[in-house]
Order: sequence, then structure tokens, then C-alpha cells
Amino acid sequence: MDEPCAIFKCLADPTRLRTLLLIRAEGELCVCELGAALELSQPKVSRHLALLRNAKLLLDSRQGQWIFYRLNPELNDWIEQVLAAVAPACACQLEADLASLQAMGDRPERQSICC
Repeated sequence: MDEPCAIFKCLADPTRLRTLLLIRAEGELCVCELGAALELSQPKVSRHLALLRNAKLLLDSRQGQWIFYRLNPELNDWIEQVLAAVAPACACQLEADLASLQAMGDRPERQSICC
């Protein structure tokens, strides 16, 4: 996760960057939500998610039939700063992606977290 070249390689791909920014904005998303927001097929989204997970940028958790992805809470500060710095430059695309996500019907429900 600390390897800057690997992180920047992930961020250099538009789909992976959009995915990270969407998850950053929403907290967590599943493959079907990302597919709807990005207007991409499930296999294509899954391939990008696997790369982001292998780079330790994302973590996943299963809730029933759904697998949800979220930013790794142990990301180094510099990675968080890079995402925060690039987000304004991608604001128009992120807005469009969020609008596509909101238009999606039958979004999976998250289980409430129990203490």
C-alpha cells in the first residue's frame, strides 16, 4: 500500500480513479452500484476493483449476496491527500456518476452496524 508507483498506476486509470472517488463520496458501494454509476459491465468493474483491492486501496465485506467496497481506513495520509486534491478536478465527472447512481433502481440495502 505504501508503494507510490503502484498507487499512482492505479490512479492513472480513469475508471479506477472514478471508482475511488465514488466510493470516497458514498462511503461504500457494491459492484452493481458501481456498474450503474460508471455505465460499465459487472466483469469490467470487478477487474478494476480487484486491482484496487490488491493495491490495498479498498477493502471489501460481504452482506448476504452483496459484496461492498470501501476505502481502506489504514490508507497513508499522502494517499488521502492525493484523493482530496484530485477530487475538485474531477467534480463534473463525479457529479454525473453520482447522478447515474441515484437514478439506479433497486439499490442493495446496507445492514446496520451493531455494537
